[in-house]
Amino acid sequence: MPLPGFFTKKETASTSRPDGKVRSCASCGLYKTSISPRMKPYGEFRKGIVVMGEASGEVEDRTGKPFQGKTGRLLQRTLEKLEVDLFRDCLCINACLCRPINDEGENRTPLGVEIESCRSTNIRVIQEHMPKVIILLGNSAVFSLIGHRWKNSIENISTWRGWTIPDQDFKAWICPTFHPSFVERSDKGAEKKIWETDLAQALSKVEQPLIRYKKPIIEYISDLNVLDSITSDLIAFDFETTGIKPYAKGHRIVCVSVADSEDHAYVFLLPPTKKECSPLIRLLKNESIGKMAHNMKFENTWSKIRLGVDVRNWTWDSMLAAHLLDNRSGITGLKFQTYVNFGIVDYASEVSPYLRSEEKHGNALNRIMSLLESQTHVKSLLEYCALDSIYEYRLARHQQTIMNYSFLPF
Repeated sequence: MPLPGFFTKKETASTSRPDGKVRSCASCGLYKTSISPRMKPYGEFRKGIVVMGEASGEVEDRTGKPFQGKTGRLLQRTLEKLEVDLFRDCLCINACLCRPINDEGENRTPLGVEIESCRSTNIRVIQEHMPKVIILLGNSAVFSLIGHRWKNSIENISTWRGWTIPDQDFKAWICPTFHPSFVERSDKGAEKKIWETDLAQALSKVEQPLIRYKKPIIEYISDLNVLDSITSDLIAFDFETTGIKPYAKGHRIVCVSVADSEDHAYVFLLPPTKKECSPLIRLLKNESIGKMAHNMKFENTWSKIRLGVDVRNWTWDSMLAAHLLDNRSGITGLKFQTYVNFGIVDYASEVSPYLRSEEKHGNALNRIMSLLESQTHVKSLLEYCALDSIYEYRLARHQQTIMNYSFLPF
């Protein structure tokens, strides 16, 4: 019997809502007050670019075409400077396909339910056209195309702007940036400069093939002696534990993964005896092999307290490097970094609820042990742990390339 709250991705998947419920025009009702309801995509799409805005304004609703008003003209002029014609080279759509108005008949920001009601239509348009680049203008567009797949809070456009995401689901570069209305309202020149830079960076991806990755190889092991055969001079490793801090009674390391390349990892439930753990301990103490982690303080502390090991030759912390590369708040987590750098949007939603505690203190126990009650759930946990270390390895190597870092053990 499945554990309470534990569902497969298939069971919860929806092109409209993360809870599996599908919204429609009947859920929204904006079509009743629109002159141009369910506005069709507009543009010749010669360069394979989709531009998604927020919603129709008064001018767009009257003409039946997106980006016809003042902010639309700002977008047209800016793209012209970058040698792109908005309506000839792009296909233009909005997150909300009807004009949202308030009680006074004025433009307003579309509600989440209104965007969700148009989501399946917009996804179908994108799937039919197979764009090379998708430019998302503002919060509503990000919520439309990413919100139903991103299981955490979507935050706001300041978190997402500037990334060129090789989205593996849509097989296109997804490039969020400010909405032109925000740029037009801003009294600071900085926002316009940032916006223009973001657009130029997005357009530079039109001729760049999308990055694709091999399916990772995960080896599920029970005999840890295979770890003695690792020949790589660099590994990333990851622990899944019963909580954040290892000090309180009842805490333990539940499973461990060791990635020795960007596409391969060993993963296992931690054996109960020190003798059985000896190969792992030898690996962590081996000074000739560099160690990497995402927030190495976590793995280092758990290694010391629960395994009695001082990890030797720490080489890279991909969380710290993410902060050095971009000091915005809310962007250094491994799941976010995996998506924006590799386009893999969700591999954690089935397991991550069990890694959080309902109590709000550092020594609280989470619910990870309940996953061990079923072999199906054990495999899900192990796969999640293995992917963590693989993506840590891949992210570290990517960061080292960006930072022009030559691997030298500390």
